Amino acid sequence: MITIKKMLFAGVIVIILIAGALYFNFDKATTKDTTGGNKNMNSEEKSDREKAKEYAEKMKPKVEETLRKEDIHHFIKTITFEKDIEINPMGRIIIDGYVNGDPEKFHFSADLIYNSNKVDGMSFSKDLGDRFENWDDFDKEVKEDFLNSLSKEEREQYLKDIGEIK
Repeated sequence: MITIKKMLFAGVIVIILIAGALYFNFDKATTKDTTGGNKNMNSEEKSDREKAKEYAEKMKPKVEETLRKEDIHHFIKTITFEKDIEINPMGRIIIDGYVNGDPEKFHFSADLIYNSNKVDGMSFSKDLGDRFENWDDFDKEVKEDFLNSLSKEEREQYLKDIGEIK
């Protein structure tokens, strides 16, 4: 009888110890690291983001070089980069910016792969892409059709932008 009581008592102690260990282990697993109030941030994510920012900063001269290569009419006077970068779901770093002080009309986006040391892709707003167009590659009618699609003010500005009128 005493051995059954001892075994039952030992079993209850073991169950209490297991429950306590599970409780403390679960409590540690759900505790979050916090920085600056309630903002949760995984230190590894911060490190990756900082690396991406540093890489983007390093690549800005190459982005400028790529833009200037596209600018066959020497339209670009200034290049401005937006402050923030984006890391898309595929892990590519996106730098946005604009030229000649006009973010609405002359926006661009540069696509970078970390440590590739090259601009892996560029996209331009329609207006900016039009300023890079080499009309020697087209028939005269195509250019005339394009110019006729613009208002008089837009046409004059476009021709100034590509250096055809002063």
